[in-house]
Amino acid sequence: MATLIFDCDGVLADTERDGHLPAFNQTFEEFGLPVRWSDAAYAEKVKVGGGKERMRTLLTPEFTAAAGLPADQDALDEQVAAWHRRKTEIYTGIIRGGSIPPRPGVRRIAGEAYEAGWTLAVASTSAEASVRSVLDLAMGPELAARFTVFAGDVVPRKKPAPDIYQLAVRELAVDPASVVVIEDSRSGMLAALAAGLVCAVTTSAYTGDEDFTGASLVVSSLGDPPPRETVTRVLSDPLGVRPGPYVALAGLAVLLTPEAAPVADPTPGPVPDPGGAA
Repeated sequence: MATLIFDCDGVLADTERDGHLPAFNQTFEEFGLPVRWSDAAYAEKVKVGGGKERMRTLLTPEFTAAAGLPADQDALDEQVAAWHRRKTEIYTGIIRGGSIPPRPGVRRIAGEAYEAGWTLAVASTSAEASVRSVLDLAMGPELAARFTVFAGDVVPRKKPAPDIYQLAVRELAVDPASVVVIEDSRSGMLAALAAGLVCAVTTSAYTGDEDFTGASLVVSSLGDPPPRETVTRVLSDPLGVRPGPYVALAGLAVLLTPEAAPVADPTPGPVPDPGGAA
C-alpha cells in the first residue's frame, strides 16, 4: 500500500510569515536581543533548516558581544535552547488562536488517502509540539491521530539532508517506491529526492521562485472543489498528470509509476550542520 508524507510548514499551513516570523521576533524582544527580522530577511532565514539553527545564524562575535551573551559555548547553547523553548510556546499559541488557515486540499487529500488505506505521516525539521499543533489545525483531531509524526531533533541533520525521510521510511517499514512526499521548498524536495522518494511540491509564501527541478509535480496548491473552491495553478507537470482545477489522490498515485522515479539534484549545495528545530 502507498504512503503519503507531508512536510509541515508551508504545506499543511502557510505558517512561516504569520506564525514563525512573529514568534521569533517576539522572542527576541522578550529576551532583549538587538534584532528583529524583516519579512525580506526571514525569506533568507527559512532556507536554514531548524529554528535553533536559524537563531544560531545571529551568533557572530559582534552580535554576541552587543547582546551581552556568554562566550562559553555550553552556556551559549543553553541560551539558544531557552530562546527556542519560548519561541515554540509563542508559535503554538498563534496556531491555537486559529488565525492561520490550513492550506487548500491538505485535509481532503489526507482523508482520501486514509480511506484508501494509505499510510499517513508528517516529516519536518520543526519542533514536535509545533508540528502537532499545525497538524491538528489542518486535519482536525480525528484525522490527525492517524498520522505518524517525525519532527525536531529526531535526526542529526536537517533538510536538505535526507535523514528525516530515511527515518520515516525505516520506522514506517514501507517501500520507498510506494512513498509520495509533499513539500513546499527546494530544501525539502532535495531531502526527499536524496532519500529516493517521489516528491510533489506545493509552493508557499517564500518558495515560489525556487528551483524545483526533479519534482514530479509542482502546483500553487493542492486546490479544492466547490464549495471551498480553490483552483490550483500547475507550474510543472513533467509526467503529464494534468490535475485540472485541483489535485486528486489518483493524480498523486500516478507519481508512483516507474516513470516518476526520483532523480536527486547533483548539485544540492552543502548539507547544514546539526541544528535545532523550528
